[in-house]
Amino acid sequence: MRKELRLGVDFGRVINDGASHPGGDDTVFLSGTVDDAMQTPAMPGAFETLARLTELFDGKVWIVSKAGERIETRTRQWLDHNGFWSATGIPAANARFCRKRPDKAVHCKRLGITHFIDDRQDVLRHLRDVVEHLYLFGQQKADPPEWVIPTLTWPDVETAVTAGIAAEPRQRATRRSPKAGTRTQPRA
Repeated sequence: MRKELRLGVDFGRVINDGASHPGGDDTVFLSGTVDDAMQTPAMPGAFETLARLTELFDGKVWIVSKAGERIETRTRQWLDHNGFWSATGIPAANARFCRKRPDKAVHCKRLGITHFIDDRQDVLRHLRDVVEHLYLFGQQKADPPEWVIPTLTWPDVETAVTAGIAAEPRQRATRRSPKAGTRTQPRA
């Protein structure tokens, strides 16, 4: 049978678009007031695409983000304020936070994440031996390594993830004959 698909997604500069804050300051989410942070927009297409991917992944989608206590609280507030949970179908309980970027690998291993989206190549490097499919999100300063799938936008993410899943070989299940447990031909 096919391995159970599980998606992990970073928050900052993947779901939340700090660079497009109405005040023009891409650090306002981190250093501004709570009200300022709540005005930070989502990345274009993030909610809609994540809703479709949540369905594709049968609800097995988690946010895995590096944040200190204050930013973790602010992130949860932003997700609530923007109706993220209801818009995407991702349960609020599916948010995981760590204090150091390499610790995302710990969460991914525990959760059995098979696909992960992040905007930082250094984070994805820590996930190489843990997560099978790695997506590098957004514009990058350097060419991406061959072990990641570059995705500039959320539509690119959706295309890459769905194409990758469709291309994966499917194991053929065998049926047991009702007589003496003998095997019959594999099901198509």
